Amino acid sequence: MKRGDWTYIWQAPVWPACHYDLSRLAAPLAEVSRAQGLLAGRLADVGMVLRDEASLVALTEDVLKTSEIEGERLDAQSVRSSIARRLGIDIGALAPTDRHVEGVVEMVLDAATYYNAPVTKARLFGWHASLFPTGFSGLSQIQVGTWRDDAHGVMQVVSGPIGRRRVHFEAPPPELLDGEVGRFVEWVNSATNEPPVFKAGLAHLWFVTVYPFDDGNGRIARAIGDLLLARADGSPQRFYSLSAQIQRERDAYYDILERTRKGTLDLTEWLAWFLAALHRAVDAAQRSLDTVLGKTRFWQRWSAMQMNARQVKMLNRLLDGFEGKLTSSKWAKITKCSPDTALRDIS
Repeated sequence: MKRGDWTYIWQAPVWPACHYDLSRLAAPLAEVSRAQGLLAGRLADVGMVLRDEASLVALTEDVLKTSEIEGERLDAQSVRSSIARRLGIDIGALAPTDRHVEGVVEMVLDAATYYNAPVTKARLFGWHASLFPTGFSGLSQIQVGTWRDDAHGVMQVVSGPIGRRRVHFEAPPPELLDGEVGRFVEWVNSATNEPPVFKAGLAHLWFVTVYPFDDGNGRIARAIGDLLLARADGSPQRFYSLSAQIQRERDAYYDILERTRKGTLDLTEWLAWFLAALHRAVDAAQRSLDTVLGKTRFWQRWSAMQMNARQVKMLNRLLDGFEGKLTSSKWAKITKCSPDTALRDIS
């Protein structure tokens, strides 16, 4: 179908009856499947402990980056501790967490762990409430656990200074939301003809086009995508992070979203981008697995060396990718010891 008299795809008379050119997508789909198979093969050859560590790395990155895409920066150690505690993974001393970190972790783990459970309106409301436990997004009070009502104006995605704002997208009006989301969750939970990876990409786009909440739509869309990818993999353990790849390609992501939501109902270009990003996410997971295996080999080699808890903690921080220059004062602050003790530990 060619574009008619509409600005956004949700305004098309036959929305959401979108389509795509499978002949153009067959090769990239095969490449993604091959990359996923190679990663799964490597993981099958390592023990449960290493798989848990690789999954912890991927989930931590997923939580951090899905928030970072929206301009929120969470504390990495708090996120890692929250995930490890919920999964029963021993990582030593746990860092303190706050309810905002816990809320994002709860949503991401619920999507991955209970991937076969139906996606319902109530479940979406629960995810939204977990993202905004105080009822505020920054300094603004928002509707939590319910659809937006646009009481303060039409929901638009805009950029630029006041007076020269550019409208990237305008969402459907509130009176359409219950029906729109109803069709969406029925499709997500039904057996359909799309390849499972395509379904993840289509669900992501569909949800951010309906845009049913005051805030958090992108994060929830990515959680739905992760849930459908977990269904495709048949496993609750996540070893790659699409959110992290989207964050690395944030400008391209927003560009393809804008062009697709203002385009025709042919979603071939969107799915091609989604498959390419997913392929790069799986390749990045291979590099993360190299790091996990390298860390394991390091501790196997030096297992007989006597080290105190502070030294072990700092070596693990370095092996996880410590950024910046390590000084005795940083050592003291991280391990909560005196400068003199830090110097002795380093020596």
